[in-house]
Formats: sequence, structure tokens, C-alpha cells
Amino acid sequence: MNFNLRNAIIQNVSGNSQDELRGTIVDAIQNGEEKMLPGLGVLFEVIWQNASEQERVEMLQTLEKGVKS
Repeated sequence: MNFNLRNAIIQNVSGNSQDELRGTIVDAIQNGEEKMLPGLGVLFEVIWQNASEQERVEMLQTLEKGVKS
């Protein structure tokens, strides 16, 4: 049995509105469950792949600020 988690996650949110996508992200973060991390990773991958270079720089700057102690 060959199960592709990445494709399953994409299929699960395919066609969702922005509000639905926001809800998915917020729920995953608020629940804080480890099992939600792969889904968030896949969503980030989609964002990254569809971002301009300037948007990527901004994401990296935001990430850097967020992980600094």
C-alpha cells in the first residue's frame, strides 16, 4: 500500500476558501498537536512554491524574528 501524505493533505484542502484555509491553519496551531505538523509543513511548501522571491525574503525575515530568543 502506497500512501502519499502530501497528496492526501492537498486533496483534503483543495477547493477550500481563504476562510476555510485560515480555519485549518488556526485550528492546527491552537491544538498544538504534533500530528498536525506534517499538514502545516505541506501548506507551507505550497506557499513557498507559489511565492515570489521578495515574498520568500519577507517570510524568512519573519521566521528569523520568530525563532530568535
